[in-house]
Amino acid sequence: MLYRIITFIGGLIFVVALFALLWFFCKKFLERHGVTDQVSDRATALATWTFAGISVGLIFAVVGAFVLGPWAFYRTLRGHDVNISDGAAIWWGFGIVLAAMTITGLGFFGFLMAVGAY
Repeated sequence: MLYRIITFIGGLIFVVALFALLWFFCKKFLERHGVTDQVSDRATALATWTFAGISVGLIFAVVGAFVLGPWAFYRTLRGHDVNISDGAAIWWGFGIVLAAMTITGLGFFGFLMAVGAY
């Protein structure tokens, strides 16, 4: 029972870590593309919708996260008046989702191995 509680708490921590990584990557993306006004707020909105897309995509299948996450990134980015083409926005969204999920996934599997659950 203790391992289940530890694994559950660890899972919650890694969900927070995934959002934090998305926020960080979105903020760096906006800064790289010349956004200077309310960067933190815009990064939060962008990361929130991207996280929501990933979450809904994970419900259907793991592959759905890599479709709905970048799509949510693209749709949210359109509202922030960033000067970038549609195709580049989708690819940036895919890269951000892939990087954040890879880092979080590797960390979570390492955590599962450390507690003996994997």
